Amino acid sequence: MAYEFKLPDLGEGLTEGEIARWLVEEGQDIAEDAPLVEIATDKTTVEIPSPAGGTVSRILVPEGEVVPVGTVLVVIGGDGSTPQPEKSSTKPAARAEEKVRATPLVRKVAAELGVDLAGLSGSGAQGRITEEDVRAASGAKTTEGERIQLHGIRRQMFEHLTRAHREIPAVTWVEECDFSDVDLKRLVPFVLSAVVESLREFPELNARVEGGELVLLDRYDIGVAVQTEQGLVVPVVKDAGALTLEQIGARLDDLTRRARDGNLERSDVSGGSFTISNHGVSGSLLAAPIILHQGQAAILGVGKLEKRVVVRTVNGRDAMLIHPMAYVTLTIDHRVVDGHQTNAWLSRFVELLETWPAA
Repeated sequence: MAYEFKLPDLGEGLTEGEIARWLVEEGQDIAEDAPLVEIATDKTTVEIPSPAGGTVSRILVPEGEVVPVGTVLVVIGGDGSTPQPEKSSTKPAARAEEKVRATPLVRKVAAELGVDLAGLSGSGAQGRITEEDVRAASGAKTTEGERIQLHGIRRQMFEHLTRAHREIPAVTWVEECDFSDVDLKRLVPFVLSAVVESLREFPELNARVEGGELVLLDRYDIGVAVQTEQGLVVPVVKDAGALTLEQIGARLDDLTRRARDGNLERSDVSGGSFTISNHGVSGSLLAAPIILHQGQAAILGVGKLEKRVVVRTVNGRDAMLIHPMAYVTLTIDHRVVDGHQTNAWLSRFVELLETWPAA
């Protein structure tokens, strides 16, 4: 009996996923719970095990394609050893074309130039055929510059950021923060700890929008944006309110390392209630990060840390001093958080960092 495996609901409001890599081939036997396919989302790449044992009869969705949840991806079983026969309406040439690793755009270019993809060796990732491969085979030259296909995390980010920008009325507040009382070698753990303390006092910002309701969360699951070769991912420090500063630092080190190695689990990037973007590490002085994770009420941005001349009162008189300073921004979903709450939260966050007790 054949088993049709459909793209499962991966949670976090995701409605689609990209087939990043098939871990099996047609005609191959697979055991139940053995690795079947890797699905790329806006947050990470998830390895999905086979829900049934048997022979992989037919792979229906090629690598690189984005399909909605519920789409049949692969058929397991059915004939015991070989792929299911083609329907009479399917031409043999079309069946062979399905095995070629190429995006719809590349297939279109190949059709326009009269290039047979089945006879090409791809120079792209995992043997994918690129537009340059097709044009080289036809003798044509690219006149429009290089085309780079968006896929995986970058493609999902493209779509989710577009939706977030369209649907969320985002407003940003800016403050300047003096980091003189903070151990700069542990900057992000200090920032995360101050975020948690500020959220305790202003719980409206530690919330998720669900339908027409604002759900105040009783845990502080703080996402921290990490840049990787595949794109931006946001691993989550779970239940950060129950962790010490040292534990937060250790958790961040572990998540950051695994994010850059591509070893995050789905649970590592799900369930965040608030996000931090430390964009200053790339040299950005000031930015207003967008609320990528729909449902969250706010995102904090921390700019480049630099020494600046500031005026402080010393022995009752104004004095010019050099302190480590940075701009911090809080971008909120104005549908659920107002200006008074935003200003109060950001002021308290800055106050905590500027008056941190000595260790």
